[in-house]
This record gives sequence, structure tokens and C-alpha cells, in this order.
Amino acid sequence: MRTPIKKRLQFLTVAVLVYVLGFQLLPENLNYTGTIQSLIPLLLAIAGYFILLPILHWFWVIKAGEQKAWKIILIFSLSSFCARYSFPKDIAQYFEFIMYIRYPIMGILLMLELYLMVMIVKGLWQARKLSGDPRIHTVEKYHNDEKKLALALPLSWEPASWYYAIPKFSRKHTQAVCQLVTSSMLTRHWLMLIAACIFVGSVSYYLLVDWSEITAFIVASLSFYTVIFVTANHRVAKNYSVYLQDNKLIINNAFMSFIMINIEDITSVNQGNWHKADDKEQLMLGKGEMANIELCFSEEQTYLATMGQFPEKVSKLWLHLDKPGLLVEQLANIETVDKVA
Repeated sequence: MRTPIKKRLQFLTVAVLVYVLGFQLLPENLNYTGTIQSLIPLLLAIAGYFILLPILHWFWVIKAGEQKAWKIILIFSLSSFCARYSFPKDIAQYFEFIMYIRYPIMGILLMLELYLMVMIVKGLWQARKLSGDPRIHTVEKYHNDEKKLALALPLSWEPASWYYAIPKFSRKHTQAVCQLVTSSMLTRHWLMLIAACIFVGSVSYYLLVDWSEITAFIVASLSFYTVIFVTANHRVAKNYSVYLQDNKLIINNAFMSFIMINIEDITSVNQGNWHKADDKEQLMLGKGEMANIELCFSEEQTYLATMGQFPEKVSKLWLHLDKPGLLVEQLANIETVDKVA
């Protein structure tokens, strides 16, 4: 497992542990007896929420994953929210501002939801004319503006999921050169995920309907709606893993992550065997412990992981392809044509 991923999992584990302990061990009232011992649980919780977790988030998530520094605000916001409901009442009242700002936040979220719906409809309408992935068009449009790209790219996954899930929308998609070997390309994997979505949606509705019918409907609808995303994930992995378009090599690691590489930045394409265990820090796409293609770049390329939320710079890439020779042949033909031109 690569270090950035390992660090994120470690941070998630520690964060869950700290918050769970805070909710379980902190008393409802302060019960201050005049001694420092009576404040130890509260002081430990404050240190964990607002010192330990922000420090770990800075080094394990932001620094290790080369993320934007402003994301440190997220962990402070989460800690403030948890403090409001886990700290003794005498102290929790100082976090009451969370309650006052919830309505503006809900209003902003509602506006974002409405904006998202507009983007969905607009994206679906445009998808009938596009010759490729809406996410690719988003990257090409905002590649010179990181802030706009950071906002637009996650939103582009929504129209892209419909684009790939419905064959009619993606009928003009560029043909793939070959495919990454992944579990998502298997039909049985897709059917299992569909069954899981239906099961979770049904069970969540059954469990929540007596408490809140509206909440039960929303949670169940989101679960059923995931079927679109799961279907897009399967079709991308099966049909559009690796393809060439407009002098670029696009590699989809199923549907959650992708990388768009300028072909002129590829310095070498090597076919052979590379073991993941030999270099655990090397980014490898595809299932298994061995890669059969190595791509080296003259300039760092950006791998947009987890719906673009965790971009990573790479100077070399390992791939496990079903037909590696086809990729080598296609790239060699492009290089030959460029030299002749």
C-alpha cells in the first residue's frame, strides 16, 4: 500500500477512535471538584479534538497527499461539531454557534443541491453531443485555473455517471485500446453491487420509516440512486479503461479515478513485469501484484483520485492491462507519425 493511502487510513482510524472515546467517556456535566484530576478527561478530549487530530491531518493527509492547506479547516469544523454534542454541557454551550449557523449552512447546501440539479440537466443535454467523457472536457476547460477545476471536477462526475451508465449517451465514445484488469469489469461484481444497493436501500427505509418517513425516503433514494454510479463504474471498467483521444492517453481506474496524459510527455513505454512489492510507493493501476506496462513521463502528470478530491503528481506509472502489446503498438504508431510529420 502506497504511503499517502496508508496515511489517510491511519488518520481515519485515529479520528474515529478519538471521537468515539469522546462521546463515550466524557460526562454530561463538568463536575469540577477543584482538582486538576477532575478535568483530565475534558483536557484530553480538547487535546485530541483540536491539537492531535489537526496535527495528524496536516502531516498524514495534507502533506503526505500533497493536498491544499485550506483543508485543515475541515478537521477543525468537524471537531467543533463533535464537541458541541460530546463535551459536558457547561463547555458545550460555547460551541452553540454551530447550532446558529446550521440554517445558513442548510440554505447554502440547498442552493448547491439546486445548482447540482441544473448541472445534471445541463450535463445530460450536452452529453448527447460530446464525443467523450464530460470529466475530460471539464479538465480541458479549467486546467489553467485550479480553484475552478477543484469545484467543477467533482460536479462533472454526476453527468459523467449518466453518460456512461446509459449506452445511448456514450455510443460516440472513442474506442478503447485495451482494458485495465480490475474487479469492476466483471459482470458478477456489478450484479453484487446492484444487489447491495437495493438491499441497503430497502433495509434503511424499513429501519428509519417509523422514526422519520422523510429521512427514510431520502436515505433509501440515495441508496437506489447509487445504481447509476455502479453501472457507470462497470461500463467504464469493461469498455473504456484505456483509450486515445486528441493526442492524449486517458486511463480510467474504473470510474472513481482517472489520469489524462499528454502523449508528447511520455518518454518511454516499456512492456515487461514489475512487482508492486519491489516499489510500494509507485502508483500502479490495475488488479493484482504485478504490472505489465511502465509509462515514464518528461513532466509530472496528475492522477485524479477519488472523484478528483485527492490529486497526485506522478512521474511514472505502472499498469496491469489485459492486452499490453496493443498499447505499446498504438503509442509507437503515434510516435512514428509525429516523426514523419
